[in-house]
This record gives sequence, structure tokens and C-alpha cells, in this order.
Amino acid sequence: MRIPVKRENIAEYLLFMWQTEDLIRAYKLDIDKIQQSVIDSVYQSVEERKNARDWYEGLIIMMKSEGVQEKGHLQINKNIIIDLTDIHLRLLKDPKESEYIGVYYNTLPYIVELRSKTTDKEVPELETCFTALYGYMLLNIQKKEISKETQAAITQITSLLRLLSKKYKEIDQQE
Repeated sequence: MRIPVKRENIAEYLLFMWQTEDLIRAYKLDIDKIQQSVIDSVYQSVEERKNARDWYEGLIIMMKSEGVQEKGHLQINKNIIIDLTDIHLRLLKDPKESEYIGVYYNTLPYIVELRSKTTDKEVPELETCFTALYGYMLLNIQKKEISKETQAAITQITSLLRLLSKKYKEIDQQE
């Protein structure tokens, strides 16, 4: 199993972390079950297995201490949304970022529609985008039918998040 590198593709990394949170929940935060079902079947060497177990145990401890055993996201993942939102807002204010601004405004109707269907109106726009993409991934895994409208929305949201990830990487390399 390849863990996405945060610096290379922040969007892929965040979606992977959300999936990992759900995987841990599916195994009821039981490291032995995760060891048996995931770690032992994915990692070959003793050292890889030990490192993976330590990593999962660390996440389990964080999930318990932050009270996200059943739902929600770890603060480290929330911080990514905060960082991305900061970059997103800076890009929208920069007249030199016409490509990003254009992609955002093409995505905005889908964001507005998605936000109209949620009860929590305080969720950042980008979190709405990630939630939609994550839901789409789950539908694909479950082999559920996906409407043309949903597919169009996901294609546009993916364009935005791909470009934002690229900008994140550029900014990260400059710092």
C-alpha cells in the first residue's frame, strides 16, 4: 500500500486520511484487528509491519483523544482544510491567478448546490468539495450507479482540487 505523500498531492493525501479514519472505525479502533486484516496482508517486512502498526496506533490514540471515534475528522486533517482554504482565498484575490479563479467560478454552482443539501452551513467550501469527492469514491467502491449530473459535478470539483493541490505544492516548495 502506497501512502500518498502530503507534499506531492495534498488532495489525494487528505482523501487517503479520511479513508484511513473510516477504516479504523470499521475495525472499531482495534489495532489487533487492523494488524490481522490490513497490516499483515499489505506489508511484507517485519520493520514495515511495525512502522504501520505504530502509525495506526498513533491515529487510534488521536481519534480517541479528539473524540472522533464514530464520526468527524482528526485535527491534523482539519488543519489541511484550513491551510487549503487560506491558499484558496489568497489565489482568488490574486489577479495573476486567472486560471484558478476561472476554474473556481466554474465549480461554484456545484458547490452552492451541494451546500444547499447539507444541514451544516458552516462547513468550508473546500470541505464540501472533499466530502463530495469522498462520497463519489465510496459510491464507486460500492459499484453504485452515478448520475450524469453527479459525474459532471465531480469532474469539475476534481479540476478545482487538482489545481489547488498543484498550487499548494508550488507554494510549499517556495517556503
